[in-house]
Amino acid sequence: QVQLVESGGGSVQAGGSLRLSCAASGYTNSVNSMAWFRQAPGKEREGVAAIYTRGGSTYYADSVKGRFTISQDNAENTVHLQMNNLKPEDTAMYFCAAGRIWRISYFASYDYDYWGQGTQVTVSS
Repeated sequence: QVQLVESGGGSVQAGGSLRLSCAASGYTNSVNSMAWFRQAPGKEREGVAAIYTRGGSTYYADSVKGRFTISQDNAENTVHLQMNNLKPEDTAMYFCAAGRIWRISYFASYDYDYWGQGTQVTVSS
């Protein structure tokens, strides 16, 4: 089992920045990929960014490219999501996820076995 704990959410004005963190514990040797997903009220969960923990390759949703950066701190078993130039449409509950599968060209929620409890991000205009 892997446990994930997110932190760093909050409320900011449009154009501001937030940094989310996800600390992993437990059987982390089984994890090859970590990702951030988000879900706004009334909308489906969508992938935001993912990272291959063995090599550092990353994916980003088109809507966040150039604004968000996913990174990892292997010593701390932590993944970060730096979010800059935030927009009101970024408002959502953000979830950290961990899994064994890393695909070459995309990432999807069904490949992730472990999920955090979520952290709220609210961006006002």
